[in-house]
Amino acid sequence: MHCSARRYSARRASWSLDQLALASPGALLKIQSRPGSGPFGSKVCIFTSSPREVPMHVAVSAALIPEPEVKIEVLQKPFICHRKTKGGDLMLVHYEGYLEKDGSLFHSTHKHNNGQPIWFTLGILEALKGWDQGLKGMCVGEKRKLIIPPALGYGKEGKGKIPPESTLIFNIDLLEIRNGPRSHESFQEMDLNDDWKLSKHEVKVYLKKEFEKHGAVVNESHHDALVEDIFDKEDEDKDGFISAREFTYVHDEL
Repeated sequence: MHCSARRYSARRASWSLDQLALASPGALLKIQSRPGSGPFGSKVCIFTSSPREVPMHVAVSAALIPEPEVKIEVLQKPFICHRKTKGGDLMLVHYEGYLEKDGSLFHSTHKHNNGQPIWFTLGILEALKGWDQGLKGMCVGEKRKLIIPPALGYGKEGKGKIPPESTLIFNIDLLEIRNGPRSHESFQEMDLNDDWKLSKHEVKVYLKKEFEKHGAVVNESHHDALVEDIFDKEDEDKDGFISAREFTYVHDEL
């Protein structure tokens, strides 16, 4: 029995098993839930044995599972929107987080952060996957309610007051959007010596300036982590610099 495997994206889960079987008439398809190219990809194994060698009662081991999605409800939206959030943007937000199962509050920037909003970068998994998915295309002054399934939240492990496999509800207010360190608009501003490449020092200086400009507390470890993440993804030749050519960030793929 031979099993030839290929990656199958869960985004194509609208395919029925009957349709998949057309790839190998008379063969048994076995769908295994395994990570593919994305977090919820699957591996499709086509067994090329003759049907008579396969017991009729053998069933498909697992069904294709649709990719988890965040439910988004716009609670408030401004009349005028000059800019919408995209991957790589810095966002200043106030938020409240609740457990769906009992409605209990587990965190609030109004109550637990000295009343201060927080900055974070959209699309680099700095926050929850559910935030990266649910806060794209948002306007300053907009308020959203996100219902985040466990797979896009804290998953099987949970965290602190959040039990494993918890569905989370967030009410999020967007106060400000700034160019993040990954935006094309920021390249020339970061390139202090005009050599068409960015050093870690130049990127860190830019980060500090952006945060201080808006009265945010400068967190050295936070900036260092951001810089390392940026260079890990952008510095293709690993020479310690991000060239103008390497600085080709596709925001929607964050």
